[in-house]
Amino acid sequence: MPAVFVHVSDIHFGQEKDDRLHINRDVKQQLIADAREVVSAIAGGFAHGILVTGDIAQSGKWTEYEDAGKWLDELAASIGVEIHRVQMVPGNHDLDRSKLSFSGKQILDHIRGGGAKEYEEILNNPTDRSALFARFEDYSRFSFGYNCTLNNEGAFDSEMEVTLAPGRSIRFIRFNSSLLCHGEEQDEHPELMIGARQFTIPRTNGVENIVLVHHPLNWYKDQDQVKDYIRSRARVFISGHEHDPKVSVDNVEQGCDVMMLAAGATVPYKSNDVYKYTYNIIEFDWDRENDGLIVTMHPRAWNPQRTSFEADDKRLGGKDPIFHLACPFFRNTDKPKDSSTTHEVLLSEEESVQSVKPTIEMIPVGMVGEEALTMQPKAEGYEIARLRFFRDLLEGERLRILIDLDALEMNSDERITQGLERKLLDMLVRNGKLGTIEMMINNLIDERRKKNG
Repeated sequence: MPAVFVHVSDIHFGQEKDDRLHINRDVKQQLIADAREVVSAIAGGFAHGILVTGDIAQSGKWTEYEDAGKWLDELAASIGVEIHRVQMVPGNHDLDRSKLSFSGKQILDHIRGGGAKEYEEILNNPTDRSALFARFEDYSRFSFGYNCTLNNEGAFDSEMEVTLAPGRSIRFIRFNSSLLCHGEEQDEHPELMIGARQFTIPRTNGVENIVLVHHPLNWYKDQDQVKDYIRSRARVFISGHEHDPKVSVDNVEQGCDVMMLAAGATVPYKSNDVYKYTYNIIEFDWDRENDGLIVTMHPRAWNPQRTSFEADDKRLGGKDPIFHLACPFFRNTDKPKDSSTTHEVLLSEEESVQSVKPTIEMIPVGMVGEEALTMQPKAEGYEIARLRFFRDLLEGERLRILIDLDALEMNSDERITQGLERKLLDMLVRNGKLGTIEMMINNLIDERRKKNG
């Protein structure tokens, strides 16, 4: 049974300044209806998550993320996904350029004039790198609730692992390609960098890596190194930014393929013959016969005459293209055996293995920031409460909960960070306070709504 994800990119909440506001708002609602219909047809109405490859917002402002959060909640509900099941990465529009300091400008110039050595020097200095990450303040708050922490040390992040069959999993690896963006970068003269802290992704037997990033390879100054690591350690590379959907599969060597998928824009400023409203529904499944990965695409594009989405037969390999990828990390471990003992009805070996439902685990791996957490509470409802705590509450409201529940002293002089808030929230949940937290979140939101009329 495949794992099904709705993939959107370059939504640009907040870009509309004229009548496009009404058109784009309608398009986003039509996408929700279309996704519901397609997921119902291919997966019985239940997908496994949402993938967002950057440019959620237009200017990296909090009001834009508030609108994005409401829309993502609606999309999740329409495809049978819990609202926290989102994997996201930032794009160049997810940073607030107004927050770039004078020192930040000097740092960007320094790195652009140099290379990997200069980039690593900046990342090694907490003060220097904080000048760059300050521009992601609102995006970071938004993504943190989804457990898609923006690594503040310049490394990759990865938590979501999806088991397709016993011993056969895919893992989503998140890159930030936008740290060095300044608004005038071009791919003809690449200035962006992924950096060794990010591109040295892990090899794990039985696990194939799916990389999520905003900019395609040709935008990186260190693209040659990144390409080598992607071709040797990733199975699928999913990007956005260029608003031009395309896909290719490269045979790296015997028994090793890599799929390069570039998304179109879900909401370009204006849809025309060049740039259309597009999104994808992607199925990931274990290829039992070849011990590989099957990726089935369901590209969707806007039909301006019908004013609705339809199957896109022109891009990404035609209608519902299927890609069979050779997977060395799958073959490096024993092939799954008959799992019929886990079912009430005995099945053939092929039927029992193929009938295993994909399971999702959040297991952080690799290089992580000092505030990243390796374990989270197992209480039912925790992940949704965490999302609402960080995404839907103001800072003062979050602190009020922590203080009222004695997780934080009223006059504490400890520096309050997202990481500290998360640790205290997790502690309260482990101590049986989840129900109280959920009630307080609802009450605080209601109080604010009444106050604001």
